Amino acid sequence: MAIDPEGPDEPYEPGSQEDFDRLYRSAYPRVFRTLVAILAGPAEAEDCAQDAFVHAFKAWGRWRPDAPAEAWIHRIAVNTAISYRRRASLRSVGELLRRLGRPSHGADPAEIAPQPDLLGALRAIPPKLAAAIVLRHYHGYNNREIAAALGVSERTVGSRLKQAGERLRSVLGDVAVPAFSLDAPGALSSRKERKSYADL
Repeated sequence: MAIDPEGPDEPYEPGSQEDFDRLYRSAYPRVFRTLVAILAGPAEAEDCAQDAFVHAFKAWGRWRPDAPAEAWIHRIAVNTAISYRRRASLRSVGELLRRLGRPSHGADPAEIAPQPDLLGALRAIPPKLAAAIVLRHYHGYNNREIAAALGVSERTVGSRLKQAGERLRSVLGDVAVPAFSLDAPGALSSRKERKSYADL
């Protein structure tokens, strides 16, 4: 599955309003689905997706076609989601401290009772790891496409996928793992990657 659905006869032109509208129509559904999996729900995903496209529109004149446009949009959207989660985490800690006062030294309730469902598990791991898993297993991107979307190396993608798989397995437990297979050799970009994921 290719990241960017544009054909060779329809390249995007940086700064073109019409091309950005076309990119928005083609990329928005995937960007939104990626953000829903990373964030707390559809409302937050919608806000971050809109923020990401506004930011992308402002930078559209500076976009360079050496990277696929949809990968560029995904990178902006994932970075927006990471910032959103950081702010939300700080807000929730601040609100809790205001309501309850200084917390005791007991265990964190979120660690004691993690959500058993996949979306809850994805939201419990760092957004960079969740983004890699969603792009691989939900959108079917290979490591090269994920690397382009996230602005990292293919090796970093492999590392993030491995870490995400380990964390998801620990959160979901043995019962939920068959429902979400982390073994997707068909989506990988090389035999070497297939072998490394077979060992997971």
